[in-house]
Amino acid sequence: MDDDMEDGNMGPYQDRPRIFPTMRGKPYTPLIFRILMRLDVRVLFILLFLGLGAVFYIGARTSPIIVFVFSICIISFLFSIYLTKWVLSKDEGPPEMVQISDAIRDGAEGFFRTQYGTISKMALLLAFVILFIYLFRSTSPQQESSGLGRLTSAYITVAAFLLGALCSGIAGYVGMWVSVRANVRVSSAARRSAREALQIAVRAGGFSAIVVVGMAVIGVAILYATFYVWLELDSPGSMKVTDLPLLLVGYGFGASFVALFAQLGGGIYTKAADVGADLVGKVEQGIPEDDPRNPAVIADLVGDNVGDCAARGADLFESIAAEIISAMILGGSMAQRCKIEGKNHVGIEINTALRNEGNLRRGQYISSTQSTLFFRQETKLEEVQENVVHEVCGFRKVYPSGFILFPLVVHSFDLVISSVGILSIRGTRDAGVKVPIEDPMTILQKGYGVTIFLAVLTFGASTRWLLYTEQAPSAWLNFALCGLVGIMTAYAFVWITKYYTDYKHGPVRALALSSSTGHGTNIIAGISLGLESTALPVLVISISIVSAFWLGQTSGLVDEVGTPTGGLFGTAVATMGMLSTAAYVLTMDMFGPIADNAGGIVEMSQQPESVREITDILDAVGNTTKATTKGFAIGSAALASFLLFSAYMDEVASFAHTAFKQVDIAIPEVFVGGLLGSMLIYLFSAWACAAVGRTAQEVVNEVRRQFIERPGIMDYKEKPDYSRCVAIVASASLREMIKPGALAIISPIAVGFLFRILGHFTGHPLLGAKVVAAMLMFATVSGILMALFLNTAGGAWDNAKKYIETGALGGKGSDCHKAAITGDTVGDPFKDTAGPSLHVLIKMLATITLVMAPVFL
Repeated sequence: MDDDMEDGNMGPYQDRPRIFPTMRGKPYTPLIFRILMRLDVRVLFILLFLGLGAVFYIGARTSPIIVFVFSICIISFLFSIYLTKWVLSKDEGPPEMVQISDAIRDGAEGFFRTQYGTISKMALLLAFVILFIYLFRSTSPQQESSGLGRLTSAYITVAAFLLGALCSGIAGYVGMWVSVRANVRVSSAARRSAREALQIAVRAGGFSAIVVVGMAVIGVAILYATFYVWLELDSPGSMKVTDLPLLLVGYGFGASFVALFAQLGGGIYTKAADVGADLVGKVEQGIPEDDPRNPAVIADLVGDNVGDCAARGADLFESIAAEIISAMILGGSMAQRCKIEGKNHVGIEINTALRNEGNLRRGQYISSTQSTLFFRQETKLEEVQENVVHEVCGFRKVYPSGFILFPLVVHSFDLVISSVGILSIRGTRDAGVKVPIEDPMTILQKGYGVTIFLAVLTFGASTRWLLYTEQAPSAWLNFALCGLVGIMTAYAFVWITKYYTDYKHGPVRALALSSSTGHGTNIIAGISLGLESTALPVLVISISIVSAFWLGQTSGLVDEVGTPTGGLFGTAVATMGMLSTAAYVLTMDMFGPIADNAGGIVEMSQQPESVREITDILDAVGNTTKATTKGFAIGSAALASFLLFSAYMDEVASFAHTAFKQVDIAIPEVFVGGLLGSMLIYLFSAWACAAVGRTAQEVVNEVRRQFIERPGIMDYKEKPDYSRCVAIVASASLREMIKPGALAIISPIAVGFLFRILGHFTGHPLLGAKVVAAMLMFATVSGILMALFLNTAGGAWDNAKKYIETGALGGKGSDCHKAAITGDTVGDPFKDTAGPSLHVLIKMLATITLVMAPVFL
C-alpha cells in the first residue's frame, strides 16, 4: 500500500454514483482588488512605482535601517508571488474535485465578506470612540514639550488603529485566499506522490506566512518612518526619537481587535460545523468523515479555511505587531535612560565636528541646520545631543537608535531565513522508485532545523550591528544570548506540544487506549492530559524570562546614577528570538488546514483509498503542526504581554508625573482587579465554547432533518442541501461572536474608569491604573494556563481519534472509535475556538490598556 501511495497508483474508481455540490456562484473579489483589476497595466505600474518611491523616500529621510527593512519586505513579497505562481501552476485534478473546491471557495469567501464587513463597522465605531477619548484626555510631558497637542495625538492614534485593523484584515484574507486554491491542488498531487502533495501544501502555506509577517513588519516601519518625517524628529525642540514608539500602540490595538473577532467568528464557524457533521454523520449514521452524503461536510471544509487559515493569519499578524511595538517602546525607554541614540552617539558626532572646526568647546551655545553650526543663546550643546541631526559640518548623518529599530531588522531576517526553510522542502522524489512514504513531520522538522540554524546566525549578526555601544562593548553579546534563549524557548514549545499531541508519543496513545473503556474514561484522560501539559511550558517560560532578564541586567548598560537598566530589554530580545522563525512556524500551521481540506476533497470525490491514506497522513501531521503553532503563539503571547505590561507601567508613570514601579495586591481594590482579570478569562472561554455548542445544535438538528426527510441521501439517490448548513453556521457564528468579543473590549475600560472615579473620591489618584494593572497581570497568567490546557487537550483528543482511524484499537467504526469521536467533539471548541482566541485576548488586553492608559488617571 505504501508503494501505491508514493508512486500515485490510482486503482479503479469505486462503483457508486458520485454527487457533488453545485453551489458555484459569482466569485468574490474585494473592492480594492476589483478597482485595481480595472486599471490599465501601465497605470498600475506607474502607481506602484510612485508608491514604492514614496516609501523609500520617507525611509531614506528616516534611516538606512528602515530602507533595509523596506527592501527585504518588498523582496519577500516578490518571493511570495513566485510561490503563488508555482502553486497555481499545478493541476486541479478531475472535474469532480474542481466542483467541490469551487463550493468550498464560495462558502469561505462569502463568509469572509460578511464577517469582515461586520468587523469593519465595529472598527469604525471604536475609532470614533478612541478619537473622542483622546480629544479630552491629558497629554504626557514629552508631548507637551514637543508641541504634540491632543488633536494631533488623537488623529495619530486613530490612523494607526485603522491601519492595524486594515492590515490584519488583509492578512486574514491572504490566509484564506491561498488555502481555498491550494487544497484541490494538494488533492490532485496526492494521486501521484505524497512528497509532491506535501511540497504544494508547504509552499501554499509559505506564501501566506511570508505575506503576513512581511505586512506586519512593513506596516510598523511605514508608520514609524511617516511619523518620524511628519513630526520632524530630527529638528531641535521636537519629540525625541525614543518617545516615538509610544505613538504606534494604536496599530497593535487595531490588529488585536480584528484578530479577536476573526478568531472568534472563524472558530465558532469551523467547530460548530465540525461537531455537527461528526455527531450525526460519524456517530449516528456511521459514515466516514467528509462523506459527500453528510449535509454539513461543505460547511466543515469551509470552516477549515475561515477558522484555521484566515483567523490564524490575523492571529500571528497581531502577535508579531504587538511584539515589535512593545520591544520598540522598551528599547527606546532604555536608550533614553542610558543616553544612547543609536550605534553612533550624536554627542560624539557633534563634539568631534566642533573640535575639528576649532569653533566651540563643550558647554557653549549652538544650534544646527542642515549643514551649518552657528551661535545662539537659547540652545545648549547638551540639548542638541539629544536630537538626531542631518549633517554636522559635512560629517555623516546620525541615525535613530538601533535599540528601537532592532525588532524590525530581526523580523526582516525572519522573512529571509524562513524562505530558505520553505525552499529546503523539495519534491525531488523519483516517482518511479518504489519506496515507503516518508514521514511528513520529519521533513517539516528538517526545514525547521535549517531555519533555526540560520536564525541563530542572523540574530547574532543583528545584535552586533545594531546593539553595539561604546558604553558597554559586550552588551551586544549578552543580548545575542537573550535571543538564543528565545530561540531555544520556541523550539522547546514546539517539542513539548508535539510530545503531547502527536500519536507517535505516549500521551496520545494512552488517551486512545482510554477510549477502549468508554466515552467517560476518554473525557477524563483528555482533561487530565491537558492539565498536565501546562507544567512544562510554564517552567520553560519562567526559565526564559528569568534568564533573559538576568542577561540583560548584566549587559553593562546603566542609567545616569549607575543602575542597571537592560533587564526588561533583555526579555524583549528573548521574545524577538522566539518569534525570529515565526514565518516558518506559520507555514507549518497553514499546512494543516490545507491538508485537511485536501483530504475532504479526496473523500467527497470518492478517490481510491490509497489517495485518501496519503491525505490522512498529511492531515494527522497537520493537526500536530496546528497544535505546535498554538503552543508557539501562546508562549510568544506570554512574553509579549510581559513586555506590554512593563510598557503600560512606564506610560502611566509618564502621564501621572510619578513613579509607578509596583502593584500591591494587598490593597483590596487591586486584589479585586486581579480577581476580575482571572474571571474574565474563564467567562470569555465559557461564552466561546457555549457559542460553539449552540451553533452545533442547530447544525445537528438540520443534518438530522435532512436524513429523515430525504432517506435517499444514504443511497446516493438524493442530494444533501449543503448550502443550508453553510447558511446556518455563517449567520450563527456572526451572531455569537459579538458577546465574548464585546466582553473582552469593554471590561478593562469599564473597570479602569470605575476605579478611577472611586480613587478620585478616596484620594487615590492612581487607583484606576493600579486596578487595571492587576487585572492585566492576573488575566495574562490565567489566560496562559487556560490556553495551554485548551489547545493541548483538544489537539490530543483529535489525534487520538486519528490514531484509532489508522487501524489501532479496532479502527474506524469500532466502539473505541466512537468514544474517541466524543473526545474530539469536546476538544474541538477547546483547540480551535476558545484556546486560540485567548492568545489574542491577553495581547489585546495589554494593547487596549496602553491605548486607554490616560483614561485610568
